[in-house]
Amino acid sequence: MRVLIVEDEHRIANSIKKGLEQEGFAVDVTYDGEAGYDLAATEEYDAIVLDLMLPMLDGITFCKNLRREKIHTPILILTAKGQIQDKVTGLDSGADDYMVKPFSFEELLARIRALTRRPKTSLETSLTVRTLSLNPRTFEVERSQKSIQLSSKEFALLEYLMRNANKIVSKDQIIAHVWDYDSDILPNTVEVYIKSLRTKIDLPFKNEKSLIQTVRGFGYKIE
Repeated sequence: MRVLIVEDEHRIANSIKKGLEQEGFAVDVTYDGEAGYDLAATEEYDAIVLDLMLPMLDGITFCKNLRREKIHTPILILTAKGQIQDKVTGLDSGADDYMVKPFSFEELLARIRALTRRPKTSLETSLTVRTLSLNPRTFEVERSQKSIQLSSKEFALLEYLMRNANKIVSKDQIIAHVWDYDSDILPNTVEVYIKSLRTKIDLPFKNEKSLIQTVRGFGYKIE
């Protein structure tokens, strides 16, 4: 999953980025409201972590403008402003959740995961497609009760495919959700990772139908 962090305190932003990347997220960071808004309005994200007191464009205006444009990416406000009225204003502007600094990274991670499980994604802890199951919290993957070991990027790719089970997703959609904005992605990178996934979740199970399908000229789907 892909997360955007808009936070002008570099130390906090980079610390969150590092922590989320260790949990398998693709993460983009901007340090002012305008740059963050440009990314949020043009790129696809599964969640946004947003400070309120930002240079160039404040967090409240950021939220209102994004919602006015009918962009419904979940937003978690992370700020030092902890008064009740601040929370009410933040949530009324279109944010989905609100945390006050200082904060626990474990709680931040749990809240981001909760936001990404809301309506447009699965509400269940585990994702299942036929005999294949994936647990986003424990990073466990099994097929026919046999454990499968994946790299963090393979896991992120498989999770995205499973959250869009039976839908065709293009290479561009996969790159937008699995890799961050600054990643140097070669044209065949997605093909390489799809092939790697197939060798782990399809090839060893010769008595079962292959799960990952290539749709020529369009992309891939898992069914």
